[in-house]
Amino acid sequence: MSKLASRSALYGLAAPGRYGKPDGDAGATIAERTGLGLATVAVRKGQDDDLKSSVRDNYGVELPEGSTMAQGKDMSFIGTGPGQWLVVSGSLGHETLAEELATTLRGLASISDQSSGRAVIRISGPRARDVLAKGLSIDLDPRVFGAGGAATSTISHMGVLVWREGTGEHYDVALFRSVSESFWRWLTAFAAEFGYEVVTGS
Repeated sequence: MSKLASRSALYGLAAPGRYGKPDGDAGATIAERTGLGLATVAVRKGQDDDLKSSVRDNYGVELPEGSTMAQGKDMSFIGTGPGQWLVVSGSLGHETLAEELATTLRGLASISDQSSGRAVIRISGPRARDVLAKGLSIDLDPRVFGAGGAATSTISHMGVLVWREGTGEHYDVALFRSVSESFWRWLTAFAAEFGYEVVTGS
C-alpha cells in the first residue's frame, strides 16, 4: 500500500511571485515552512524539575518560562502556557519529533503530535512588522518583542502563536490548518500595500 503524501496547508493558494504594490523592493516576503515537526509538551503533575533537567541534558536548552522561545539541539521550545510548550524542529520532521520527545521524556510529560494539524508561515522583510501590526494586539517593537520573543494571540479572530527566531526581521506564525485559507487571505490583503513576494520554503 502506498504511503499518503503530506500536502501543504496552502496548497493551491500560495503561488510564488510578486504581488501587491508593483514598484520598488518588496516590503515583505512570505513563505510557508513545510516539513517541520511540531509537538506540544505538557508537564505531568510533580515532574517540573525532572522535566527541566531532562530537556537540559538531552537537548541542551533551558525550558523557557512564560511566552518566550529557547533554541536547543535540533529543536526549539516555545512557551504557550503554564507547564506547556510547542516544540518546533526542522530536522525531525512530521511525527518523528513527537516520537523522539515521547521516548526521551517518558513519564515526565504528555506529548501530542501537531505536525499535520498546524501550519507555520514566516513573514520577513523590512515591512513584516507593519503587516502583522495590522492584526496583532501586541507590541512588536524589537525593544519589547526581540529575539526569542513569543506570544499567543489572535489575528482577525483566528488563534495564532507568533515568535521571533534569531535577530533577523522575520516572524513565524503558527495556526491551525483549518483556518489557513482565511489567514492567507487576511495576510495577503494587508501585505499588498507594501508589495510582497511569495517564495517556497523558508
